[in-house]
Amino acid sequence: MMESPLATAMGVSAAPGSARRLALVMALLLQSPGGALRAAPADPPYPTSSTLRKLQLTTLDCGRDNAAPACDQARTGADGLLDHPRLPGRCKDILWTIREKATVAPANSLERREPIDAAAREVVVACRQLNRPAPKPEGKPAAPKPGGGGFGFGTGAPPSP
Repeated sequence: MMESPLATAMGVSAAPGSARRLALVMALLLQSPGGALRAAPADPPYPTSSTLRKLQLTTLDCGRDNAAPACDQARTGADGLLDHPRLPGRCKDILWTIREKATVAPANSLERREPIDAAAREVVVACRQLNRPAPKPEGKPAAPKPGGGGFGFGTGAPPSP
């Protein structure tokens, strides 16, 4: 007698009554709160525009003031968003730049400040949630007008002046 792949994976033999045991094991796994079969966790909510704006302002403060509190806050804010599963790659590249560049330096040179300010200017635009168009309601498709095969000519209407 051949064993099913599921029975083999579960460690249940194909002996008589094994189908009943397999069904019992599967039922217990599905019902147990710490069971192996759980639904995937829901994605966290998308960052709000105020969260992104706050990150932008603290990053600009870091670039301008070259002070530890602002730079630490900018790095912490960017680091917290890097693992967000719904943010696009461009956004994560900018967050990585903020995380790496927003540090205190001995001198606040233009070479230090420019990449920090550029990342701050882009973070809100690159990370904002795009509004997707609403799905079209399903219904009967519009009937084509007679004549012309739907190309707009041969409808019998006189040409417009």
